[in-house]
Amino acid sequence: MMGLIDHFSEYSRWRADVARTVGVLRSWLNQNEIGDAQSDLRLQYALDRLKEDKLTVAFVAEFSRGKSELINALFFADYGNRVLPSSAGRTTMCPTELQWSEGDTPQIRLLPIETRREHATVGELKRYQDLWVTQQLDIGSTTALQQAMARVGEIKTVSRADAEALGFIIDPEGNNGLQPDEHGQVVVPCWRHAVIHFQHPLLEQGLVVLDTPGLNAIGAEPELTLSLLPNAHAILFILAADTGVTQSDLAVWRDYVNAGQRTEGRLVVLNKIDSLWDGLRDEARIAEEIGRQVDAVAHDLKLERGHIFPISAQKALLARIQNDAPLLDRSRLGTLESALSSELLPAKQQIVRTSTLAETEDIVMHADELLASRQQGVNEQLRELTDLRGKNQNVIEYMMRKVRAEKEEFEAGLKKYYAVRSVFTNLTNNLLGHLGLDALRDETRRTREAMLESTFSRGLRQAMTGFFDHLRGNLQKSAEEVNEISGMLGAMYKRFSVEHGLKLTPPAGFSTLRYEREINTLEKAFNTQLNTTLTLVTTEKHTLTQKFFETVAIQARRTFEVANRDVEHWLRAVMSPLETQVREYQLQLKRRLESVKRIHQATDTLEDRIVELEQQNQSIAHLRSELAQISSDIQTALGGTEATTPRTEGRALAA
Repeated sequence: MMGLIDHFSEYSRWRADVARTVGVLRSWLNQNEIGDAQSDLRLQYALDRLKEDKLTVAFVAEFSRGKSELINALFFADYGNRVLPSSAGRTTMCPTELQWSEGDTPQIRLLPIETRREHATVGELKRYQDLWVTQQLDIGSTTALQQAMARVGEIKTVSRADAEALGFIIDPEGNNGLQPDEHGQVVVPCWRHAVIHFQHPLLEQGLVVLDTPGLNAIGAEPELTLSLLPNAHAILFILAADTGVTQSDLAVWRDYVNAGQRTEGRLVVLNKIDSLWDGLRDEARIAEEIGRQVDAVAHDLKLERGHIFPISAQKALLARIQNDAPLLDRSRLGTLESALSSELLPAKQQIVRTSTLAETEDIVMHADELLASRQQGVNEQLRELTDLRGKNQNVIEYMMRKVRAEKEEFEAGLKKYYAVRSVFTNLTNNLLGHLGLDALRDETRRTREAMLESTFSRGLRQAMTGFFDHLRGNLQKSAEEVNEISGMLGAMYKRFSVEHGLKLTPPAGFSTLRYEREINTLEKAFNTQLNTTLTLVTTEKHTLTQKFFETVAIQARRTFEVANRDVEHWLRAVMSPLETQVREYQLQLKRRLESVKRIHQATDTLEDRIVELEQQNQSIAHLRSELAQISSDIQTALGGTEATTPRTEGRALAA
C-alpha cells in the first residue's frame, strides 16, 4: 500500500513542480509585456488543469464478487476493520464516489432516487446542495464510519408503476430487469448517487474512487454507463474464482466495461482465490489451478493474460489489519497495486505532459518570434544608422524616403490583411454555426418532436439514429470549414513572411476527430442501452424520449460544449500571432522613420542613437535567453522530453 501512496505522492509533487515552472512563464510574460490576453488565458487554463487534476478508478462487478472488500483492502485497512459494508448479497446499491478536495469536510452526500423525476443528470444536480441528504462522518470511530457508509446499500419497496417511472426496467422473470414480488412490489435503491468526502492520502492527491452497483442497477442510471465509466482513467472489473465468468459477468463486461473496445486502463481482478486454499492441495497445485482459471478468464473476455490479477481481497485486508506479511504476499494484492502504479499513473502523466508541453511550447514559440522580430527591427535600424556615419544630408533624406516607401508598401499589404480578416470572420461564423450549441438545440428539438409524434418503434429508432447522423454531418462540415480557414491563413502567413520578413510560423492545425470519436462511442453505448428491440417494445414512448434526452442528448451537448471551447481557443490562437506581429512591424517602421527624422533635424546625434539601439539589442537578446531558460525549465520539470530552446517549426495544435 505504501508503494501506491508513494507513487501518487511522487505524481502530485511532479504536478506541483510543473505548475511552478508554468507560473514562472506566465509571470515573466506579464512583467515584460510580451504576452497577450489570449496567452495569459491559455496559461491560466493549463495551471487550473494541473491543480485540479483528478484520476478516477472505477470498480465494477456483479454482486457478491468482493468489490467492496477489495476497496477496503486497498484504502481502509488502517482502520482495523471494514469501513465499506461487505457481506453476502448486494451492499452497494447506487454509484458511489469517494473523493477529497482541499476545503472539504468529512461527510456522505446522498441523492434521493426520486430525483430521477427531475429530468436532470447527476452532474447537474451536484450544483443544488438542497436536493442532497448530508451526513457528517465521525472519522474517529470505525463503528460510526461503518454505519454511515452502510447507507449506500439502503433499499425500499415501491409499486411496479413507481419503479418504471423512476427508470427501472421490470422483468417478471428477473433476467433483464428488476423482478416484482407476489404482490407486484419492487425493491429499488433509496439513493440515486452517493458522494463520500473522506480524507485519505490517495484521495487527497487527486484519486477518485467510483464504486458501482450490480448489473440491473448499473443499467438503471444511464449517466453512469454513458459518462462516468467511459471517462474513468481505469476500470477494475472484479470476478470471483468460485464462480468464474458467469453470463451476467459477461453482460457487464461487454455492455459497460468494454463497450468502447478499450483495453488500456482495463484490469480484471480474479478475486476469492482463497476459496482454493482448502488444506488438501499444496501450493503448486493451487498455483496451477489459479493459472487455469486465469487462462479461462482471458479466453472468455478475449483479453491478454497480463491484464488479469488473481487475488484474495479478504485475506489481504486481514493480513494488513494483523500485520501478517506472509499472508499479504499470499493474497497477491501487491501485484495489483504495482500494476495500478506502473500502468495507470504513467499513462495519466503522459496525457498531462503532452497537453502542457503543447500549450507552453506554442506560447514560448510565439513570444520568441515576437522578440526575434523586435530584434530584427533594431538591427535594421542599427545597419541603417551605421551606414549614415560620415554621410551628408542628401543620404539621410534618401534613407527617409526609403523607410517611407517601405511603410507605404506595408500599408498597402494591410488592405489584403483586412480583407482576409473579413473572410476569416465569415468562415468563423459558418464554423460556429455548424459546431455551435444553437444548431445542437435546434436538432434536439426536432428529434424530440419526431419521437413524440412517432406511432411505431421504427419511427422512434429513425428519430434517434437521425440525431447521431445530424451531429456527424455537422462535425464533417466543421472539418471542411477548419481546412478552408487553415489554408487561407497559411497563405496570409506566408505572404507576410516573404514580402515583409515577419517571423511567422505556419498556423497550427485543428482536428474534429476527437469529437467524432466521442459521438461514435456515445452511439455505441446508445445502441446497447436504448436502441434495442426489447427496450423499444417494452418502454413507453414518453419514458423512452425522456431517457434519451436525459442521457444521450446531454452527453452529446457536453461533447459539443468542449468542441466549441476548443475551436474558439484555436481561432484566437491562430490569429493572435499574425495580429501581434503586424502591430509590432507597424511600430518598428514608425520608430525607424522617427529615428532618421530626428537625426535629419539634428535633434539627436547619430552616435547617441546608435548606442541606444545597441543597448536595446542587448536587452532583447537577454530576454530571449531568459525565455529559452524558462522553456528549458518547463521541459525539464515535465520530464520525458529533451530540453530545447524555443522552436520555430510548425506544429499541430492538440484538439
